Amino acid sequence: MKELNIQKIQNKLRTKFLKLGVKMIGPETIYFSRDTKIGKNVVIEPYVVFGSKVKIGNNVTIKSFSHLENCKVENKVDIGPYARIRPGVILKEGSKIGNFVEIKKSIIGKKSKVNHLSYIGDSHIGKSSNIGAGTITCNYDGIKKNKTKIKDNVFIGSNSSLVAPLIIEEGSVVGAGSVITKKVKQKTLALTRTSQIEIKNYKKKNK
Repeated sequence: MKELNIQKIQNKLRTKFLKLGVKMIGPETIYFSRDTKIGKNVVIEPYVVFGSKVKIGNNVTIKSFSHLENCKVENKVDIGPYARIRPGVILKEGSKIGNFVEIKKSIIGKKSKVNHLSYIGDSHIGKSSNIGAGTITCNYDGIKKNKTKIKDNVFIGSNSSLVAPLIIEEGSVVGAGSVITKKVKQKTLALTRTSQIEIKNYKKKNK
């Protein structure tokens, strides 16, 4: 009986948003909360879940298997597939959150991108910054959560670890594979990587 009631509520919400012009692909697979708010020209792909307190702006695309809760998504934002947008997140206009990305209690600035396989927590990213694949903000030190601030026009190379508390100033670049623990000054390259070693004619030892 409870399952039938939930399904009835979901069908009512789906019908409401379809009438408002929301384009849903596979609407029977999409789940809304009673307080979900959605703007104009929004596209929602299959198996998207909206938790409570989600507000979506105009011209937004949310791709398959994404999960959103207690967040604000401004206009012209792309999300997913397989993205998790956790409570306290604001996605500014024109930002992009890609596949297998988790964002928690953070602001992603206008036209900034977090495209692949990343975790961003307790952070503020400025505008037009790019966060490379596999980047994580190390926000928890075992006792408390710490903040990361990435300013405008910053490029973070793939597979970087940003150890909070941390500030990365405007126009800076972090080289791929770096572990950054100290403030990065404006328009500088920060790189923490050991030199590559090659051993010629190397042979594996036989067991």
